[in-house]
Amino acid sequence: MDGGVTVVTNPVVNVRLTSSISSFEVQRRFNRGISIAELKGKLEMVLGASPSCMDLELFSVSDTFLQKMDDNEALLGSFPVDDECRIHVTDRSGQMSEFSDVSKVEKFELPEESYEKRTDSARSFMKKHHVGVYNKEEMAKKEADLAAREEVRKAAADAISVGSRCQVQVSGQPTKLGTVMYVGTADFKPGYWVGLKYDEPMGKHDGTVNGKKYFECEDKYGAFVKPLNVTVGDFPEEDFGIDEM
Repeated sequence: MDGGVTVVTNPVVNVRLTSSISSFEVQRRFNRGISIAELKGKLEMVLGASPSCMDLELFSVSDTFLQKMDDNEALLGSFPVDDECRIHVTDRSGQMSEFSDVSKVEKFELPEESYEKRTDSARSFMKKHHVGVYNKEEMAKKEADLAAREEVRKAAADAISVGSRCQVQVSGQPTKLGTVMYVGTADFKPGYWVGLKYDEPMGKHDGTVNGKKYFECEDKYGAFVKPLNVTVGDFPEEDFGIDEM
């Protein structure tokens, strides 16, 4: 022994492969002694892209970009590629994307009349066993419950006036104080809503939702909540510790 250090390099490397063709990641083993041109030929068997249209990029084990692998004559082992590194393949032809675009696939559609006549369909089963929308008694009860809840919300909304001071309690959120700026229905969701201007910037907007202005306030001071979350009363604005002028 002469006390020297011998470095042994594994002739085979195990890499991860990703591509612009597919969202899947696969693993393959390659000999470090093959050229990049030979590597592209092997990748064609895995990914289906033409070698002439491939751009290769090398990423580290932690997915940090290292460098492009654009010299077809260079050996794979001449690049800093280790086990679990990632090689990303970009297909410049764009042809393979045609096979992943399902919008171009002709879909089979069964006419409504034909589906209605089938005895082995989910609809036929639900009708036979009076399930879901085909249970008239259950659906009538649900509609009555929904109407009753909506009536309660409408009554709560009718009891709230624009300009009133209020306290807002929404599950999972801190209690907030504010002023009622809007009461009624809205375009963004069905039902009755109360528009509020909070005393502090604890809201979501400036009174505008989806481009429609419902009331005026500073940004992040406005919000909409359900009427049942609002309590109207004598809730003066808080003094936030300003003791001197």
